Amino acid sequence: RVSEVSPTALRGALGTLHQLAIVTGILISQVLGLDFLLGNDEMWPLLLGLSGVAALLQFFLLLLCPESPRYLYIKLGKVEEAKKSLKRLRGNCDPMKEIAEMEKEKQEAASEKKVSIGQLFTSSKYRQAVIVALMVQISQQFSGINAIFYYSTNIFERAGVDQPVYATIGVGVVNTVFTVISVFLVEKAGRRSLFLAGLMGMLLSAVAMTVGLVLLSQFAWMSYVSMIAIFLFVIFFEVGPGPIPWFIVAELFSQGPRPAAIAIAGFCNWACNFIVGMCFQYIADLCGSYVFVIFAVLLLVFLLFAYLKVPETKGKSFEEIAAVFRRKKLPAKTMTELEELRGGEVA
Repeated sequence: RVSEVSPTALRGALGTLHQLAIVTGILISQVLGLDFLLGNDEMWPLLLGLSGVAALLQFFLLLLCPESPRYLYIKLGKVEEAKKSLKRLRGNCDPMKEIAEMEKEKQEAASEKKVSIGQLFTSSKYRQAVIVALMVQISQQFSGINAIFYYSTNIFERAGVDQPVYATIGVGVVNTVFTVISVFLVEKAGRRSLFLAGLMGMLLSAVAMTVGLVLLSQFAWMSYVSMIAIFLFVIFFEVGPGPIPWFIVAELFSQGPRPAAIAIAGFCNWACNFIVGMCFQYIADLCGSYVFVIFAVLLLVFLLFAYLKVPETKGKSFEEIAAVFRRKKLPAKTMTELEELRGGEVA
């Protein structure tokens, strides 16, 4: 929904606010979970109940949210209501430019019916886009970031840190700060560039973390290597692989297939989150200090995939992004013929 209501120039920055809300919530939970606050035998029910307060706040805030202008214009055909919604979201501005963009998207949507989840996988029209959408979700969760978040205290203990709980909170602070920085970077550097840079940085950090844990018994100072690697791992995650998957899926699809694509991408993300949360401790017990080698290999695979398949969506309309995948499906010979035809028309 954020991608739908955001202006094209700010779509990435506003989409990153979703990740900022998540990491802020994680940091607040980490602080409130300290033993001398609410993380003790007497106060933990209150800590658990606070999640209900957040849900209640979200409910009342949703009542104040305007309807998506794209939904009003493209799906319901309510032009005046779409203009009012745009003015409410943008302030005093001429909505006609965005209305013209929606009209192009509406014409494209008129030629396609509502797409089911099954059709996303069976139709060649959407197959490449849905593979990219799922892979960015998988790369976010299987990068190893939640292994850091869920078990960072244990990792810091193994690295020889005296107060691992406070080091974990330090990770949460770094996580939040660099998410804020990502809000400003995503519209300048672009989604693809930040995603690739983040994956590369995480890969190098995972290797450094492994080296630090393996050699810790021989060199005491390797605890600092492991600790720095953990912080760098989190920083590079928030540069790209953290926030970008949450909003790029909406950018990859037009109005027709977008709801189904977002649904399957969200399911994929949380399913991978569950797998990591349930399995990491067993894998760590089995692999010991070499556990992050697994994530390093996965990060290399995700990096190669992103380099070859993930398009840049910065500054492009939804129709322009959809056209990228249509062009990719054309064989080289057809593309050459089209270019020659265009050249002949210009001449």
